[in-house]
Amino acid sequence: MPTAIRSLFQNIIFLSAITSLIIAQVLKMVFYLLTSKYKKPRVAIETALWRTGGMPSSHSAVVCSLTTSAGIIEGISSNLFVFCLIFSLLVLRDALGVRRAAGLQAKALNLLGKLISDKLGTEFRSVKEIQGHTPLEVIVGGMLGILISITFYIL
Repeated sequence: MPTAIRSLFQNIIFLSAITSLIIAQVLKMVFYLLTSKYKKPRVAIETALWRTGGMPSSHSAVVCSLTTSAGIIEGISSNLFVFCLIFSLLVLRDALGVRRAAGLQAKALNLLGKLISDKLGTEFRSVKEIQGHTPLEVIVGGMLGILISITFYIL
């Protein structure tokens, strides 16, 4: 294994971020299996691998893990920490605001389109409903990322 790749897999910042992503996605699958009336194995696997939205926010887990690890390893006055902090704030704001609002608007548009389509007998193609996050999903994801980073630093 080349030295650069080996170094990457020994880097606490990288390892904590990747671990946060994996654990958040697995927890998301577990929550789906515990809360869904109609448990579909395909949906559970898709949830673990790449679905967005849901509990906990993997976006929040990753960026909070990056920021916490950078703060612990490099110090809070480092350029890396400042970059991670600003990046995290943007991602968290996007998860809570923009993506959630776009998803709610798409849902309303689809409902309206279906009503008009049924009434007029026309064809309507629904738009994709992007899943944003609730504040609780973002907070839980963020706390998960922070705890994983602290755990990596302690170990």
